[in-house]
Amino acid sequence: MCEFTKSDSLRRHALAVEACVQAYARKHGQDEARWGIAALLHDFDWEIHPTLEGHPQNGEPILKERGVDDEIRRAILSHANHLSIPRETALEKTLFACDELAGFLTAISYVKPSRSIFEVDVAGVRKKMKDKAFARSVSRDDIVQGAAELGVELEEHIAFCIEAMKARAEELGVKGTFAG
Repeated sequence: MCEFTKSDSLRRHALAVEACVQAYARKHGQDEARWGIAALLHDFDWEIHPTLEGHPQNGEPILKERGVDDEIRRAILSHANHLSIPRETALEKTLFACDELAGFLTAISYVKPSRSIFEVDVAGVRKKMKDKAFARSVSRDDIVQGAAELGVELEEHIAFCIEAMKARAEELGVKGTFAG
């Protein structure tokens, strides 16, 4: 990931998605390390292919060449709706469901007084989802669709990911100055 991902913000995004995806792996008795790899690599090529015409499909051959297996590469490809690859496995659905939400939760954390995930709650997330000017690049439709594909209520999914990110807040850059 670090070979191709140079910006701290994109690296932190990958780590935030990893935190959420691994928490779901743990909850469902799946391989946390394996699911974490998919999460860490899902946007590895964004800085070299920063358009839908290139990402992640042009990065996939790099992963194949480096020995990343078919299941993880397919999960990465399926997280991009524009490729129309149906999400079939739990990993594929989880990666998609956590990607946009992790980014949105990070953005909300940054506008809190303490710049902390510990101040983020489900009601506040739902309110910010209605504000189209806030974090406008985050697809609210993908967040809603992701929860639906996971088969969980949106509020439950949001709460689950908030808790997953709290557990790694310092590493993700979302601990802020929260003292409570």
